[in-house]
Amino acid sequence: MALIETESVTKIYDGRGVVPVRALNKVSLCFEPGEFSAIVGPSGSGKTTLLNVLGGLDMPEEGRVVVDGQDLGRMKDADLVEFRLRHIGFIFQAYNLIPVFTARENVEFIMLLQGVDKEERRERAVQLLKEVGLGDRVDNRPNQLSGGQQQRVAVARALASRPRFVLADEPTANLDSVSAEALLDLMEQMNEKYGMTFIFSTHDARVIKRARRVITLQDGQVKQ
Repeated sequence: MALIETESVTKIYDGRGVVPVRALNKVSLCFEPGEFSAIVGPSGSGKTTLLNVLGGLDMPEEGRVVVDGQDLGRMKDADLVEFRLRHIGFIFQAYNLIPVFTARENVEFIMLLQGVDKEERRERAVQLLKEVGLGDRVDNRPNQLSGGQQQRVAVARALASRPRFVLADEPTANLDSVSAEALLDLMEQMNEKYGMTFIFSTHDARVIKRARRVITLQDGQVKQ
C-alpha cells in the first residue's frame, strides 16, 4: 500500500480582492514507503503548498490526501494533530524553533509531546545534535546560533521523533556546502536505517542529485 497518495488535489488561495491563485491544480501523486524524493520547480509552482497539503497543514478545496490509509480530510482536528505528531516530521524554511528553549530542548520537544522517557529524549537529542555538527551548542538558544545552525537544529528535531516520513521545505537553503552535504548524509542514513521517507521541496542541485525520484511542478501541475 502506498504511504501517501493524492487524488486530483486542487488548492486555491483567496486573492484578497484580486484573482484567486490556483496553487495546485488536480495533482495526483503516489509515494511509496522509503522514498527519497525531491519536488522541484520555479518559485510559485506550488512546491511548498504541496508539502503543506501532504502534511495536513493545509486542506485542498478539491480531491483528497490519503496517508497510511487515513483520509486526512475526514479526520477531526484533534485526531489530525495527533496523527502529525506520531507520523510526520517537518522541516520549515523559517526553522520555527522555540526562542526560550535551548537547541537540545527544541529537539526534545516533539518527543516530550509523544511521551518519550526523559532519559531517552535527552540521549537521542544530544546524539542527533552531534550528528548535525552541533554537539558543542546543545545548551545554546536560537538567538545564539547562526541561521545555518538553527536549520540544523530544525533538522535534528524533525528526525528525533523517528516519523514515518519527513517533509522538508528547502532544508539546505541556508547552509554552506559542507554542512549541506553532512545533513544530506544524515538523512540518507535515516532513510536506509529506519526506512524513513523523505520528500523535499528544493532548488538545490545537491539535493536533486541525491534524490532517487524528482517530481517537477509548474503552475500547480505535475509536469514530469
